[in-house]
Amino acid sequence: MKLKRMNFTKVLVVTSSLADGGAERSSALLTIMLADLGYDVHVATVLDQIEYDYKGTLFNLGLLKNDNDTFFGRFKRLMAFKKYLRVNNFDHIIDNRTRTSSLSEFIISRFVYNPKKVIYVVRSFKIASYFPESNFLAKNIYRASPFIIAVSKEIKQAIEVRYGYRNVICIYNPIIENELRDVPDEQQVSGQFILSYGRIDDEVKNLSLLIDSYSRSVLPQKNIPLYIIGNGKDEEKLKNKVAEMQLSNKIIFKAKMKNPFPYVKAALFTVLTSRYEGFPRVIIESLAVGTPVVSVDCSSGPKEIIQNEQNGLLVENDNLPALVNALNRFVEEPNLYDICKNNAIKSIEHLSIQNISFEWKKILSENHE
Repeated sequence: MKLKRMNFTKVLVVTSSLADGGAERSSALLTIMLADLGYDVHVATVLDQIEYDYKGTLFNLGLLKNDNDTFFGRFKRLMAFKKYLRVNNFDHIIDNRTRTSSLSEFIISRFVYNPKKVIYVVRSFKIASYFPESNFLAKNIYRASPFIIAVSKEIKQAIEVRYGYRNVICIYNPIIENELRDVPDEQQVSGQFILSYGRIDDEVKNLSLLIDSYSRSVLPQKNIPLYIIGNGKDEEKLKNKVAEMQLSNKIIFKAKMKNPFPYVKAALFTVLTSRYEGFPRVIIESLAVGTPVVSVDCSSGPKEIIQNEQNGLLVENDNLPALVNALNRFVEEPNLYDICKNNAIKSIEHLSIQNISFEWKKILSENHE
């Protein structure tokens, strides 16, 4: 006798890892959103890096990678992944990975996935990282997909212009307000300071610009230090730069924290100086706890979040004098600062997990067979 299938929807979220970056953090939050909506959620990670909270059944391909990363090992992982898909018969697959290898992505999209069930997510303005290197393949490989999700409107437009896709929609990254705002008393941080947090990769985050701007601002003279929280390949280089500028007592590096939000909440304001982003979590997290932001107008995200002089200050990207001026204004113009601080939380209410969950539920319902 054939058993009748249970009436629930199974979703697989595929991500490079559940650690390190904002894109991975957003993928973890996606599993929580979908599980809370009642979906049967599974999450597959390419790497054995599990740090962020998530919900669902974990399929950690990174453990297989650790055991054997030869060509034969990679083939075995691919077959294990294909078997996992077949056994679970997912209704939807949401792929958050970077996807540059033409051969690998052709095999995965045609012989591992069911193309009509896969939703591809692009989480950075560096969109080439999410499409195969072959231009022909990049323009055609995802046409059978019901949706390509861009996390900003600027990314959506860039995909449409560069690759010609017409199945692209924008869904922003969400915030989880209570998780950010509820800081236990024992974790409270005191003192006046400004903050930058995230991966210390100068090529992407342009922390050299931040350090140079801070050094030229009035903040050192006013004894308002800059905290830089995170780890990364350029940590020593930037520490040496700060030491040469004789600012080691003003620019203070702190190791990456699983929960940086006590610092985010206590900061006068946070600063983002990236050369490019997707839809930066550091901005929406900062605003969610009532901390205004100074950000460069990089592609993409900041201009879609920050209302200049209303919840933060938005300045031309890689413009040192403009950034120095913005840092000074938030210290020397208290009325401007108060306006931005008072508007911070309300300005990102549309990014609540309830609102973003509704958008995901809508597209999954449209694609449910």
